[in-house]
Amino acid sequence: MAQAKTRAQPATRLHVDDTLEEGRTLGLDRDRAHFLRSVLRLGPGARLAVFNARDGEWQAEIEGLGKGWCSLNVGAQRRKPVPEPDLWLVFAPIKRARIDFIAEKATELGVAVLQPVMTRFTAVSRVNEDRLAANAREAAEQCERLSIPEVRETRSLGEVLDQWPQGRRLLVCAEWGAAQPIAEALQAVRAGREGSGTFATDPWAILTGPEGGFAESELDALRKLPFAVPVGLGPRILRADTAALAALACWQAVLGDGAERPPAELAGFPTG
Repeated sequence: MAQAKTRAQPATRLHVDDTLEEGRTLGLDRDRAHFLRSVLRLGPGARLAVFNARDGEWQAEIEGLGKGWCSLNVGAQRRKPVPEPDLWLVFAPIKRARIDFIAEKATELGVAVLQPVMTRFTAVSRVNEDRLAANAREAAEQCERLSIPEVRETRSLGEVLDQWPQGRRLLVCAEWGAAQPIAEALQAVRAGREGSGTFATDPWAILTGPEGGFAESELDALRKLPFAVPVGLGPRILRADTAALAALACWQAVLGDGAERPPAELAGFPTG
């Protein structure tokens, strides 16, 4: 059963780009003001939380609220900034409802970058990056993370691979051909780094294909890349969005922050 909200609990969380410090007054944009006033039906004196990756999370109180405007007073800090896994999701765009689902759930699973890529069999011709960014921001506000994933401009897979950053490994979700089981591949990486204490901060990316899968030539080329690790996700052919979330969950469980727990001070904190 959901815990009842009390006056002492923030009514919601909002990501803000402004510098956060105690005593500062912030102004919100029209959309945020509308959300607080007309959707949540809050008024002056209502408590909420504001956050960003740079400054952490802070208490805030609505100072004034009207049609299209809102001012907040920033109070005490609730959480300090914390390091997060450096994990990208490189994915072929899929149909609208499912690409929105990928952006939302990948945010909940802790990705740092969402990079749409066009592959040979990608059926979607255009990606609305602004909508993906809005979905990612809303998901971050609800799941208690402090950062918002960066949504990058859609590019071809070849362009992204040609400019691949040195030192970042790529987990390729390959639906056919030679590939290690994903758990086996990740455990091998972890075993090779045990004792160093650094595997959770290594830069990684996960690549998933379109609804029609990768072309044979694409997978052949990916297998030749020194930074690529082809992996399998089991005997069933997964939908593109399912494959992305399955791979992210596996990576976080073995190499990421999956062993950690939510901050103790947030126990019972509502995120409506």
